[in-house]
Amino acid sequence: MAPTRYELGLDVDSLTAIDMHVHIEIDGHGHVSLPQDLMDASSKYFKTEERTPSLDDIAATYRELNMAAVVFTVDARTRLKHEPNSIEDIAEGAARNNDVLIPFGSVDPLTGAEAIDRAKLLAEDYGVRGFKFHPSLQGFNPSDERYYPLWEALEQLGLPAVFHTGQNGMGAGTPGGSGIKLGYSNPLLLDDVAADFPGFQIIMAHPSVPWQDEANSIATHKSNVFIDLSGWSPKYFPESLVKLSNSVLQDKVLFGTDYPLITPQKWMRAFEDLPLKDEVRPKILKENAVRLLGLGS
Repeated sequence: MAPTRYELGLDVDSLTAIDMHVHIEIDGHGHVSLPQDLMDASSKYFKTEERTPSLDDIAATYRELNMAAVVFTVDARTRLKHEPNSIEDIAEGAARNNDVLIPFGSVDPLTGAEAIDRAKLLAEDYGVRGFKFHPSLQGFNPSDERYYPLWEALEQLGLPAVFHTGQNGMGAGTPGGSGIKLGYSNPLLLDDVAADFPGFQIIMAHPSVPWQDEANSIATHKSNVFIDLSGWSPKYFPESLVKLSNSVLQDKVLFGTDYPLITPQKWMRAFEDLPLKDEVRPKILKENAVRLLGLGS
């Protein structure tokens, strides 16, 4: 039986915002995305109330808020020795909620040629609209040329990718950070990728603390690099990020929450207090995502 392929069903004009960063942490078979120790550590770090809402519950939340959401998980099977929750399930769930959800895929770069084949399958057969990577969790350096064939394949598919950058909630507060290495999430590693694959649209996820100036510089320098604002309450954003979001980066910055770790309601309340120009707010909340994801009519 052929898979249900995702097709866009958004009424873009009616939406108030597009959340570029939402995790699906459990699939329709009850399998969770991470080993339990990492689930527990990240829940404690973010003080999360509900860690594993279902995809359909997430869709209902965003439908009630009149928002859309980009949804994904992370395939870190090699590094974690834990199978990801079903990405096919995410894509098919987004297809039945295509008025509010946009699916991204994920592949494990450490699987080599298999990752490329799987990326093509998810894009062509399931209709995912982008990909998600977490270099620290997946245990790889994105600037290492052994992964260049994967970036070339994504560039040819014409699909963007979200890369975790900066501090990690995964493994936070555990001995050795559960072996998770922060250096793989330095945004400077993505500068090489952006330079060598200028047609590859790269989204640096989160305020990139402690490397915010590096992220600001890369996004300013390269037209194919963007920043999503997920993973932090806006009241804690670095001052340099707020300042540049109001000026030279106003067309490069994207609304994102990291839900279920941070709720869209909580994020939006804090966002209202940021000293941003009135004309900048709709760009961050929706217009930049519409352009990046090709959602315009």
